[in-house]
Amino acid sequence: MRLRVPTCVLTPAGPPALADGHAVDRYVQIGSLTKAVTGTVLTRMAAAGALSLDDPLERWLPEAPTTGITLLQLARHTSGLPRLPPGALPPRDPYAAFDRPALHALVRRLDTLVTRPPGQEEEYSNLGYAVLGAALTAAASGASYEELVTEHVLRPLDVTEVGAHPAPERRLLAPGRFGGTRRPWTMDGAILPAGGLWATPRATADLVVRLLVERRLGDPAPSWQTAGPLHWHNGAVGRASVFAGALPDGAWVVVHRLNGDTDTTDRMGIAALKRDARRVPE
Repeated sequence: MRLRVPTCVLTPAGPPALADGHAVDRYVQIGSLTKAVTGTVLTRMAAAGALSLDDPLERWLPEAPTTGITLLQLARHTSGLPRLPPGALPPRDPYAAFDRPALHALVRRLDTLVTRPPGQEEEYSNLGYAVLGAALTAAASGASYEELVTEHVLRPLDVTEVGAHPAPERRLLAPGRFGGTRRPWTMDGAILPAGGLWATPRATADLVVRLLVERRLGDPAPSWQTAGPLHWHNGAVGRASVFAGALPDGAWVVVHRLNGDTDTTDRMGIAALKRDARRVPE
């Protein structure tokens, strides 16, 4: 039985392109696009003087050993930390048990987890963003991650419909077999700053336009990936995948799919940018 692949494509060229039951006003998991929000929290807190991008991690997480890792290196994926927390992750719901006590237990032995000296090479790290999120909440005197996102990103951009705990009736889940739905991954624990936010596609588009095109909060955060003039980020969590990007000429795209493979989602995003933009890197 072929599973439906609900798909939503948003660009500035016209109304949303929807297929197989996707919707612009239902919350979907945006996976690692969350990192762009976390990085924006970091740069906004730095601009407000609450912390410095070059602060060593142990300034805000004193239980951490001295490693030379800075907040900016965590945001840029140059901390030397591995992609995932150590140990086998259960495939059905890999981060369900990765709660805050588990993270802080790892923080106390970060010096045993680094795979290379900080600042030398880039290695994409979900673990690094979990650690960064913990440092940000500590620097904010224990404010929750969601409170920081609202204060430093959503409210200044006048964006709603983004959060970690949308009402169940507002969620759009991947279709399963026999008319059911797929259970989403649990991402509201320590992994939340790395990939746990939910958002409606229209709110995701608002974030992309206001952060990357209009630049209402200044230069894009170091979390965004770059390819020439293109700023982009993708994400995949459970059965959800997303690609978002923008060019300086104002072309932008958000593609969200359920049950679809990540590579195809990325290709759809690049193809949409090529249609709308004067130029885009190959």
